[in-house]
Amino acid sequence: MGRLLVVGNIAESPFSADIGYYLRQEEHYSDLVSLKSFLNGEFCPRFIVDEASWENIGRKLESYTVMITSTAMSGFSRDELAMRNFLISRAAKDNGADRVILLEPDLFYSAQDRGPRPEHGATPVKRSIQDYKKFDGQPFSARLYADLLKESGTDEVVTVHNHSPSVEHIFMDRFSGYFTNLLPCDVYADYLRDSDIAEVDNMVLCSPDSGASGFCLRLHKALNNPGVKMLKMNKHRSDERTVDVSLAEDSPADIGDIAGKDVIVVDDMVRTGTTIIECCRLLKSGNPRRIIFVVTHFYSSREGRITLNDPIIDEIVTTSTIPQILNRDMQGRLRHKMVVLRLGRWISNAVTGLRGIDQASLPGPLYTEDISSKHPRWKGRTGPICGQ
Repeated sequence: MGRLLVVGNIAESPFSADIGYYLRQEEHYSDLVSLKSFLNGEFCPRFIVDEASWENIGRKLESYTVMITSTAMSGFSRDELAMRNFLISRAAKDNGADRVILLEPDLFYSAQDRGPRPEHGATPVKRSIQDYKKFDGQPFSARLYADLLKESGTDEVVTVHNHSPSVEHIFMDRFSGYFTNLLPCDVYADYLRDSDIAEVDNMVLCSPDSGASGFCLRLHKALNNPGVKMLKMNKHRSDERTVDVSLAEDSPADIGDIAGKDVIVVDDMVRTGTTIIECCRLLKSGNPRRIIFVVTHFYSSREGRITLNDPIIDEIVTTSTIPQILNRDMQGRLRHKMVVLRLGRWISNAVTGLRGIDQASLPGPLYTEDISSKHPRWKGRTGPICGQ
């Protein structure tokens, strides 16, 4: 079995540092590849493994599996980071690497998972002319990203909680099945059971739209509590900031079933927060005890923070897949009701079974709670739940 080399696409990444640490890499990830740019602005990564040797020039990564860790960070656009991924992958293969894995929790260009023509994207329902028009004049960027990753030498892609069937279809096809979408159902189930955020026997799960219903079902199964009911919503979006939310006809539970309950609204990502607030307003009419928003990918923007600071949401649980949310200034006033679950250990444990990675599984707990001292549930420096 070859050796694993964990590297990042920027020099200071807490996510890359966590993955390298939990996968027991002795060298710091930034000591293994130089992320230099020339005076003309062109990026040119250089692997610095055994750099003093004059032997095996161009072959020093033979028998290595290179894992590129990539996540959105302040100071770099996603376009810049994507280009860095291509060049690091090509540098690995041009120097003999056996295999290149891209670990990108929030897979870039996933929101551009369709194009203006029928062959542009695989969707579970027939697309309307309005949906085609929405993408008129645009590129089918998710497919292009997959194509360029493959052409650059990437052999496998790992992401977290990507709910787009089109993206899964594209990447499974381009990478011959070597595409892994990790779903944090077990993490959320453990946290809801083990913390004091909600009363586990008094919970109702809610999917804010049809796209989130599949993950909501998986979370329900992970909770293994038949007493937990489920609500399903439908949404109609007339533009980016105008959304109508209503109870789905096939919803297992009704609004009248949530009186006095702790309602857990579950989604994969949030940008503006408009859909979630409209969903929560409808839920509030059922007189629940608390409304808790659980979301994997939190895009911190001023607009989103203002929207989600609405008192209609009692608490927000998100993860470190976009690490800048760990910054208290990025949380803003949401720090009073936000919890971030750090997933580096959980992700590292999940990838130990991938081809080319010969690592033993990690013992639990597999996440760490990050919570501000301004949060009412804060119980000391480490918070109520802390992994090792």
